[in-house]
Amino acid sequence: MKVELVEGGTFWLSESPSVPGSISWGSTVPCIATWATFQLKRVEPPVFTFQIVNTNMDEFSPRARRRSALLTWQHIASLPPNLPVVYCGGFNAQKESTTGRFLLGRSREHGVVGDMRDAWPSARVRKNVSLIRTYHGFKGDKQGAVELLKLIFRALCLCWDRQTQDLHVDWILFRGRSLIPVSCEVINDNIDGFYPSSHYPVFAEFMLPRTVRLLETPA
Repeated sequence: MKVELVEGGTFWLSESPSVPGSISWGSTVPCIATWATFQLKRVEPPVFTFQIVNTNMDEFSPRARRRSALLTWQHIASLPPNLPVVYCGGFNAQKESTTGRFLLGRSREHGVVGDMRDAWPSARVRKNVSLIRTYHGFKGDKQGAVELLKLIFRALCLCWDRQTQDLHVDWILFRGRSLIPVSCEVINDNIDGFYPSSHYPVFAEFMLPRTVRLLETPA
């Protein structure tokens, strides 16, 4: 199934989102959010359109992450309510953080509450669940083993938020009833122990609604 780009753009996570390279709220480097609206090709009417929003938030400033989450959510909230949205990227915070709690509708930020859902716990199938942390600092599974011990310790201390099932700082969130996460996986591929990133990427597969039907190919 192929898609066609309808429109797209980029804005900076700052008080001046249209100014390239702008930073605010104690950010250490410029951060952006890039969005693109796609339309499925060769499907019967009505067409199926969706938007992808990708971001990478500041690594060091919690305030910058909170305000960046609010800014990106305001972009998503401005879209038509029936437009499915997938919001993904490196959030550099765990889902139990104020950033995650806001986006997932569990706390307020400047008087508003996010309405995103997390693909990881929602997926019917999850792979590599033992990799509870997506940041590994180029150490791979060795770092994962350390974090697993930390998680067990936190659970024993009864300080673990049971609604949070992982320590991921890279998320795939979504909005829209027409999107159903089928599978989700933390990818830990490497070449001879060398990793392309200090973070494991997260992959999600969504099932489209039954109303989406491919056009029959002419004989």
